Amino acid sequence: MADDHESAAMPTPAQMAQTAEDAAYAKATGWPLKSFLLGLTAGGYIALGFVFFTTSQVGAEGLPLGVAKVLGGLVFSSGLALVVLTGAELFTSSTLTLTARASGRITWFQLLRNWGIVYVANFFGALTIVVLIYAGGTWRTAEGGWGAVVLDTASSKVSHTFLEAFVLGILCNLLVCLAIWAAYSGRTTTDKILAVTMPIALFVATGFEHSVANMFMIPLAILIKDTAGADFFAGAGIDAAAYGDLTWNAFYVDNLLPVTLGNIVGGGVMIGVLYWTIFHYAERRKQEPERGGKGIASGAGS
Repeated sequence: MADDHESAAMPTPAQMAQTAEDAAYAKATGWPLKSFLLGLTAGGYIALGFVFFTTSQVGAEGLPLGVAKVLGGLVFSSGLALVVLTGAELFTSSTLTLTARASGRITWFQLLRNWGIVYVANFFGALTIVVLIYAGGTWRTAEGGWGAVVLDTASSKVSHTFLEAFVLGILCNLLVCLAIWAAYSGRTTTDKILAVTMPIALFVATGFEHSVANMFMIPLAILIKDTAGADFFAGAGIDAAAYGDLTWNAFYVDNLLPVTLGNIVGGGVMIGVLYWTIFHYAERRKQEPERGGKGIASGAGS
């Protein structure tokens, strides 16, 4: 009975840090094809979270802005919940592999290979949902109101300066990786869903920038802008000329590049390396005098 109780107990923060590092090690040293396939699913799930977000914002003009955005954030969190529950590999959370690198358990090559595979796979997964949503005509829903939300959201994303997009990327992945980290404390499906919901709702509602989510929203907006006829814009009550800033160059240079860099800093450094320092490096340094008997110097030859 004692063993059952112990196994069901919530892990300590130090144990969660070790779990995060072990998961990072497994990702970086695993079968590349497995990472690619799991990356495809993660990109698709995050895209579906943005599909849910978009639907929640159609006709939300009558709500106070904060209420509408919080609603959008809450429904978007379903995307990360699916990632966590299915074991999918998401680039933003894969930045936590910096913990395994800091411990010397993986090489820089293994880390960068994993990042590259997952990033590309996430992009393909997100674009798959773009094609399905476009081909299915979902963007024409509510007399074009659904597509108008996509256009407005994407246009705001490419309007940031490089520095703004970079900082918004930091803030976003700080919260995403906190959500993933918190999910390691969960012992049930409900635990894990609750752990990820509030941090994700916070980042979406506040307008922080997530590279993988943008791999869905901005390409879909560009596709709508470039192919929708005059009837669509007239029915939605929007001016096509207002979205001239939605270009592939703006997507890659003004959004995806700085946001990706910010995501690496926010998740990999501000969460991964920070907690590695607290629970791995600091604890190891504290124990060295105890093992040496007379201080760190006495253990120099070990």
